[in-house]
Amino acid sequence: MELANQLKSLADKINQLKDKIETEESTKHAFVLPFINILGYDTFNPTEVVPEFTADLGLKKGEKVDYAIIQNDEPILIIECKNWKESLSVHGSQLFRYFHVSKTRFALLTNGITYQFFTDLDEKNKMDQKPFLEFDITNLKDNAIHEITKFHKSNFDVNKILDNASSLKFIKEIRKLIDTEINTPSPEFVKLFANKVYNGRLTEKVMEEFTELVQKAFGQLIGEKINERLQFALNKEVILQEKDQIEDSEQTKVITTEEELEAYRIVVAILRRKLPVNRIVHRDTQSYFGILLDDNNRKPLCRLHLNGGKKYIGLFNIDKSENRQPIETIDDIYLFEKELLETVELYDVE
Repeated sequence: MELANQLKSLADKINQLKDKIETEESTKHAFVLPFINILGYDTFNPTEVVPEFTADLGLKKGEKVDYAIIQNDEPILIIECKNWKESLSVHGSQLFRYFHVSKTRFALLTNGITYQFFTDLDEKNKMDQKPFLEFDITNLKDNAIHEITKFHKSNFDVNKILDNASSLKFIKEIRKLIDTEINTPSPEFVKLFANKVYNGRLTEKVMEEFTELVQKAFGQLIGEKINERLQFALNKEVILQEKDQIEDSEQTKVITTEEELEAYRIVVAILRRKLPVNRIVHRDTQSYFGILLDDNNRKPLCRLHLNGGKKYIGLFNIDKSENRQPIETIDDIYLFEKELLETVELYDVE
């Protein structure tokens, strides 16, 4: 989650600054170096991130790639940067030469906005013509963030990345083909469906008709799938709102006792070591006395059941299910100090 937030912050910064960035050097400093920092590498440590890394090419000595990330004295990722205004399509050959003479298995070509990661799946020690991972940092999808995480210093594992790189590469190409076929169906694609639903001869006129039908069918199917997802999300939100309204209505019938407030102060005394006091909020209901993070009923810290014949403290695990533990008096809450502090770790606490 932290990495995703950092990438979003960088994307916001890029959108704000890009029109003021004129040169390749400015692109490196404003866009690319912050990305390297997000991956956990110290750009101020020349033994970890080497600028102007020398990659000698046969008789051409002194050829340099913009950056190399070093691990165990060997480059694990070489990076070639371009001005953010430039397309990367014409710069792959330069990185290809650098890759061939270095010991790295990964190369990155970027203009600070588009990122293309390469390896040598087709032929060892020779960089592939096509990247196995490509993304626009200003329009990141969850699957791209997941793959970026693998290049973080704390996660970097050559073999794990390589094992997944082949699948990523083929999925990328298949997605492109599917997108093309949906928008402009090829004769082969149209025949695949026409042969299954049409018994006559596929004349030119029939093919024209089915080309339109296939395109329309896919459009309708995709639209319906999107609507289903939206409807599901809306229904879920309505249920949550109704639940909140019921709880709010119940609040008018609730009387908060001094014992509950004293128990709340005990919980605050325990949790303030990890949380600011203003983030620990109580919300009383007819059924229980709830203590929440940021007054969010989807972030329960604990529940107290003090008004019945027996007293309980309700603790929460990673599944957010309540586990009730009996207590004799509210002073027994101190016995659950460890569990309460662990509950804080369930949430992305900043």
